[in-house]
Amino acid sequence: MTTLNWPQLKISSDLITFDGIKNLLFKSNNKTINKKPIGQVYLIGAGPGDPELLTLKAYRLLQEADIIFYDSLITDEMLQLIPNKTEKIFVGKRCGKHSMKQQNICDLLVNAGLSGKNIVRLKGGDPSIFGRLAEEADALKTHNIKFAVVPGVTAASGCAAYSGIPLTHREYSQSVRFVTAHLKQDELQADWSNLASSKDTLVFYMGLNRINQISEGLIKFGMQNDMPIAIIDKGATNQQQVIISTLKDITHTMKGLKLLGPALIVVGKVINARQIVDLEMLKMSEVENESS
Repeated sequence: MTTLNWPQLKISSDLITFDGIKNLLFKSNNKTINKKPIGQVYLIGAGPGDPELLTLKAYRLLQEADIIFYDSLITDEMLQLIPNKTEKIFVGKRCGKHSMKQQNICDLLVNAGLSGKNIVRLKGGDPSIFGRLAEEADALKTHNIKFAVVPGVTAASGCAAYSGIPLTHREYSQSVRFVTAHLKQDELQADWSNLASSKDTLVFYMGLNRINQISEGLIKFGMQNDMPIAIIDKGATNQQQVIISTLKDITHTMKGLKLLGPALIVVGKVINARQIVDLEMLKMSEVENESS
């Protein structure tokens, strides 16, 4: 039986085009590829940053993968857990620019799956929470490629835990609401009236560049202007920063601060119950990959 030899792909700091990756991955004759059994794809959540927050299942599947497509939320420490022999392909964002379009990512997953390889799509946080899971799963299902979803610790849980902010509290909030600050047209479209009147803890994902719109929108539609707000920058990593302020003062508070992103925004009275956690106790230990 003919063996499909995959080329070695060196990933540089420069963005790699979709066509370039596709050509490197699929140089082999299409007839040879078609003779191979269909592979399988794992859509895996990597958690918020600390590699030790990977689930045991996620870690095992990373060791077994032939190719891993990963996004910009995957830390260097996490990439070090992947065997050197494994193809690692970046498909995320850098400096606010897309490495490739979502449709191209779906096409790569489909082509890789059809090649008979064991594929991992590694995403920050949990793949089912603002992770474009449905689009990638639909593409795989359309081509009858087996796939499975492995959950991860979502940013709201991980960042809140590492910053000492409870997402719910008996005195302040009985529920929590996750909100994305980005939709299809890259515009912030929110039901401000509903959000402003809610007693839920509000957690905004991908909202660092929309902080003014968020604070102004909530105040405009009736939320108290002294409502506490927290920005957790690079949460659950060694570079974590936590900024505490109020809706009316947050813009002023942020002046002169250098935030790297990604950042999570928490709004609600639960911030008043914050207790500083000892991050030294959570310090990441050095973990080596199983094989090279």
